[in-house]
Amino acid sequence: MLINEASKIANLTKKAIEYYTEQKLVFPNILNNGYRDFGEKDIERLKKISVFRKLGLSTEEIKAVLADETNNTLQKISVQKELNVQREQAKKAILDLLSYGENCAKIYAELIAIEQSSTVTEKLLEAFPGYYGRFICLHFARFLHDPISTTEQQAAYEEIIAFLDNVPSLSFPEELRAFLIESTKHISTGNICDMIKSTKQSIDNPDKFLSENKEMLEQYLAYKRSEEYRNSPGFKFQTMLIEFNSTSGYYDVFIPAMKKLSVSYAEYHKQMEIAKEKFLLRYPEIQS
Repeated sequence: MLINEASKIANLTKKAIEYYTEQKLVFPNILNNGYRDFGEKDIERLKKISVFRKLGLSTEEIKAVLADETNNTLQKISVQKELNVQREQAKKAILDLLSYGENCAKIYAELIAIEQSSTVTEKLLEAFPGYYGRFICLHFARFLHDPISTTEQQAAYEEIIAFLDNVPSLSFPEELRAFLIESTKHISTGNICDMIKSTKQSIDNPDKFLSENKEMLEQYLAYKRSEEYRNSPGFKFQTMLIEFNSTSGYYDVFIPAMKKLSVSYAEYHKQMEIAKEKFLLRYPEIQS
């Protein structure tokens, strides 16, 4: 069909369609007379483009999304949007403080903290692929809002940036990549945030969590001990992840630096160690 009909069906202006064609987002056939001929696939593509544009994606982002059959790019953009919402909320809170006469020097420090948080979280998202990258990005983002006020914190921040710039690539065999894509494709940013919240609650009150989830935990541990689990892609993924974190500097560089940079993360990590100790005391076999 010609552009006039394509415009009506896709509910886009002719100029918009011409622009998307020029930007190599859609590829209609060119007829002998020079007219563009849009097929059904082109129309479906134009409808997708229209949705993505309404959601605020740039042309380059849309190009990347359309080229990615795994949906990982779209999930990554979703995390970036979530982080942007968090930053805008933090800026709104700063505007409120300014309206109440807050000191500008303090406000400036908080704005710098937002920028530094953005740098770390973006680098986390780039350094670690797929679901794992999205999870740790959102996990650590909530600990990066406080201004850097000491030389130790500044040194820790620079150490984190250097680590993320130089961390080796985390790559999986094709079999595990397919497993990860399939098993995490329906996990949204909201799901990840819910999981992080649930984890925090279990760490805040480990005795209550262990008591209320005894049956679920015992079933989980029974599965972890089973031959089925030992032969599963999940076990292989977990083994590779532990090995990567142990050899990449994640445990002995990144985590110690995070504890120095963020007081709130240092407190969280301490509570996490207490919860882990209680868990191992209740279920010592998990170490084997």
